[in-house]
Amino acid sequence: MWGMQRTRYADCNGSEASEETEIVVNIGGVKQVLYGDVLNRYPDTRLAELVDCSLKSSEERSSLCDDYDPDTGEFYFDRDPEAFKCIIELYYYGEIHMKRGICPICFMKEMEFWKIDSDFLDECCKYALKEVEDELAEIAEKVRTILVDREGDPSAAGWQRFQMCLWRLMEKPESSLPAHIIAIVSFIFILVSSVVMCVGTIPDLQVEDSEGNLSEHPTLEVIETVCIGWFTIEYLLRLISSPNKIKFVLAFMNIVDFMAIMPFFVVLILTSFGAGVMELANVQQAVQALRIMRIARIFKLARHSSGLQTLTSALKSSFKELGLLLMYMGVGVFLFSALGYTMEQNHPDTLFTSIPQSFWWAVITMTTVGYGDVYPKTTLGRCNAAISFLCGVIAIALPIHPIINNFVLFYNKQQVLETAAKHEIELMALRSADSAQEAAPGAHKHVCGAGVWDNAMRSCHSDTYIPLLKDPRGRGSCNRHRDL
Repeated sequence: MWGMQRTRYADCNGSEASEETEIVVNIGGVKQVLYGDVLNRYPDTRLAELVDCSLKSSEERSSLCDDYDPDTGEFYFDRDPEAFKCIIELYYYGEIHMKRGICPICFMKEMEFWKIDSDFLDECCKYALKEVEDELAEIAEKVRTILVDREGDPSAAGWQRFQMCLWRLMEKPESSLPAHIIAIVSFIFILVSSVVMCVGTIPDLQVEDSEGNLSEHPTLEVIETVCIGWFTIEYLLRLISSPNKIKFVLAFMNIVDFMAIMPFFVVLILTSFGAGVMELANVQQAVQALRIMRIARIFKLARHSSGLQTLTSALKSSFKELGLLLMYMGVGVFLFSALGYTMEQNHPDTLFTSIPQSFWWAVITMTTVGYGDVYPKTTLGRCNAAISFLCGVIAIALPIHPIINNFVLFYNKQQVLETAAKHEIELMALRSADSAQEAAPGAHKHVCGAGVWDNAMRSCHSDTYIPLLKDPRGRGSCNRHRDL
């Protein structure tokens, strides 16, 4: 009874030796016969509880399965049959492997349903699960950031609300039209300042001062002053509105912004001390160095360019490959410069006067630049040069593909995260609109109204948010993950 049949087996003498319990399960329309001694290997699992189901009441049996047919003796489970094929491997092999095409998040829900600990999952599958969880967490964080940028924090008041509005205005161009306009204006100032810096070095556009020295044209200096004024105001407003001042000051792009502003004010301070100070040689060199530091403002373009930001992040993730490239080049430069010096030192017109001086020749040869300012004059030296540039081509080409691959992967991931975050926000808006429609049947349904985003914000700041990770049915996560 209870869908269990007794099968008797005989030993080698023909006597009855043992009996085994057969359990018929129906997983999403796929029938399968399981054996009690196999399931009892893991007695704490749901399938093992079916072995002694005949001793349990109907309510207890109902809690173990979705349906039970006493006529056929089948336990029905409304679960994924493909995932169950992986689950059943635990009882035969002692570990579980996820098949390709199965959502890792949904598979973990399946393991929870069958009361199987995640420790039985193989390490390779755990790594795939960790990647998906990190990806979903990034999407959830991006959704939260977008919602906060659009609506702000409802719990903030007074100065904090003004600070957040100012931060979104100066730091989040996508948050509003005024913020987008400010970003465009800042971008224009960066271009104008960079062009003025370059044009100011043209001798025909420079003017002579009272001492006969060439200096920048007064008009270009005025434009430079206006640009520096804008950069200063922008930096101060962003610093005032920053929620974390220390983190803001130590950020790389903010250091670049400060380096682009600081030379102007240092030169202004030195000039205010009078001509006597400016005539000092050390001061003049310092002023010249500070003026050259103005080139740092070109890096400000990265703040308004997602492509440059992606390139920077891809290079950060490729430190290992870049380190290998530098190591290959360093070993090759040291080796071939030493060989070149040894082979060329006896030539009367040698250009290799020392090994350190030969480093320059080795660098331009291995990188196939070949300026021709230093070159070997002996036969052995030329053979060494030929081997060096062949090895240089190989050394440079080997790490290039992983670096490019990292860039493509990072760029595609950023695009997927942005698309998934926007898709999640649209779903939240639709769900909020449906809830409002159900609460007020006579009201007009609108998706993009303020009430929609208010509801979305409340869900964002509540503990019930992150449907990507906490869907109790385990289906929402899979659907969104498939959208990726």
